[in-house]
Amino acid sequence: MNAELPPVAPEVVAAAVEGLTARLRRKLDAAIESYAALPVTAADGAVRVRCGEDAEVTLTPGPSGAVTDAAQAVCGCLLAPRCLHRAAVLGVCPVADAETLTEPAGPAGKDGKDEQHGSEDPVPVAPDAQGDPAPGSEETPAPAHPTPAQVTAAAGLWAAAAAVLAAGVPAAGAVPQAELLRAAHTARLAGLHRAEAAALRVVRGLRGARARHDGHRLADLVTNVRELLLTTGLLAAADPDPALVGTARRAYRPGGGLRVHGVCREPVIAATGYGGVVTHLVSEDGRWFSVADVKPGGPARARGAATASVSLGSGTLDHAQLSRGGLLISGATLSPDGRLGSGKGVRATPVPGLSWTSGPLAALFARPLSEAVAARLAGPAGRDPERSEQAARELIGCDLILVGAAGDQLLARELTPGRPDGTGLLVRLAPANGHPDLAHTANFRRLASRPGLRLRVLGRLDPDRAATLRPLAVGPVPDGAATLRLPPEWQGHADLGYDRIQGAHVPPPEELPAVGGVGAVPPDPLAQAPLWRLRRLVEVAVSGGRRAVAEPARDGGRGDGGAALRRTGFRAAADLSAALSAEADRRGRDVFGRTAEADPDRYARAWLAAAVYLTGTERALVQATWEREEAHA
Repeated sequence: MNAELPPVAPEVVAAAVEGLTARLRRKLDAAIESYAALPVTAADGAVRVRCGEDAEVTLTPGPSGAVTDAAQAVCGCLLAPRCLHRAAVLGVCPVADAETLTEPAGPAGKDGKDEQHGSEDPVPVAPDAQGDPAPGSEETPAPAHPTPAQVTAAAGLWAAAAAVLAAGVPAAGAVPQAELLRAAHTARLAGLHRAEAAALRVVRGLRGARARHDGHRLADLVTNVRELLLTTGLLAAADPDPALVGTARRAYRPGGGLRVHGVCREPVIAATGYGGVVTHLVSEDGRWFSVADVKPGGPARARGAATASVSLGSGTLDHAQLSRGGLLISGATLSPDGRLGSGKGVRATPVPGLSWTSGPLAALFARPLSEAVAARLAGPAGRDPERSEQAARELIGCDLILVGAAGDQLLARELTPGRPDGTGLLVRLAPANGHPDLAHTANFRRLASRPGLRLRVLGRLDPDRAATLRPLAVGPVPDGAATLRLPPEWQGHADLGYDRIQGAHVPPPEELPAVGGVGAVPPDPLAQAPLWRLRRLVEVAVSGGRRAVAEPARDGGRGDGGAALRRTGFRAAADLSAALSAEADRRGRDVFGRTAEADPDRYARAWLAAAVYLTGTERALVQATWEREEAHA
């Protein structure tokens, strides 16, 4: 994808690909790869890409900032609109989500990613501190059962996803992606918000994998394929759970009067080409809110938005000031995830902020880590991943002492009352965003040079790693000993994505207490458990396709690791691994005895069973790593 190009509606991309002849479709993937590097010029609200001497594609986004109609994408060649140039340029553009298609870009509601159930929202949600929705966030209840139209749309989306899974990343080019986008559009028309969001994330993941983007993670693509198949499979079977349908979650409801205080800023760099900032806020009764300013622009937009004016009320504060100040709001409007809107009737007056040592934030840091994490990891991980992800993304506060570093991670122990420093729960700290344009990595290097430093940390749980937090901001511990020495204008905390910690901000090494090193580091169960054999098979299925999974079955199962899984007690994992390999190698025959096309439906079900089992088992292992505080007493 090219972040300089505007997002394009899924149905526009799908129609452009469907309009090509079979000969041009065979050339489409190569054209997309070459066009991704072409220069882009923007003028008078239009974006132009020169594809050759006689061909220039012009994109004219609508008010939402996205290309939502076929007429907004034109080519000057003789074959237009059914030409390779136009389809390839549209294939290079980011895929627009439902939020983009119906709402103008802006801080009130545009975040650059999908906000529907099951979405991978780059603007983090801000639920109530107790997990309850904010006032005015009620959602329209979904029907008790999916309608016939929804069942049909889900079945079509399942079929498209199963075909992509069977093909694998190498064969899932522009044509299979277009079929998935067409099915996603049908799902949106049927009101299947969660399924549509998952399908768009799969397409983005496939594009990132095929282009070998630095930000691509195979594990994320596997997660999105799993959710898409699980959601559509249950909907196609008419499962009555309303969470499977999802809700658009777009409406801003009246929130009355609010007094909120800034907590920290978080940079946002979205896969769709959007960038910006989210400022997290807390009310005096402990509810969490946020103000987002995310627009097209990618990393440059994320950097610039750090000090952009807050489009709320009078607009006299910028995000840097709001993160350390507060607002008294009248006529507030709220999204269901706690986002503050900037409607015409909203009035906001700047007020002094709260420190991390007083009010509701002090209570946030007083809760033991094991209790806070248990609340966020409670419940099954697979059936309603949107709610599981939202709970896991709630901010966690803790006091830590740094004891060492491991690669790009910091190792720290929880500071627990009544225990000597360095004997609490071992925690791994990983950068929230490793983009070189942000300050996370540089700040981690500075902190890694000071073992023994005591920190107050505010961040998010990483639900896929053993005892890992991703800090958004840090501050000094309240007693002031062996801790950060931040400038007064920072008002008690540093936003790790924007504020750069300097040598003067940390005590010299001789003033820090000696720490006994990491000691006996608890093993990472996800890295060392034999489940890696099943995980590798599940990932190979996505990255390599059905043929790659079939290989262990063809050599008698010597390479599937089933025996090792059974020896270590993972019998269910061994059985699922064997079933997936066998189904991948299954070939039927037609009435003439010829090898028939493999059935993608049965293969997708076998893969989904293995993926769902793997997710639940790994979640249980991660939970166990947060329950070992007694081992360090």
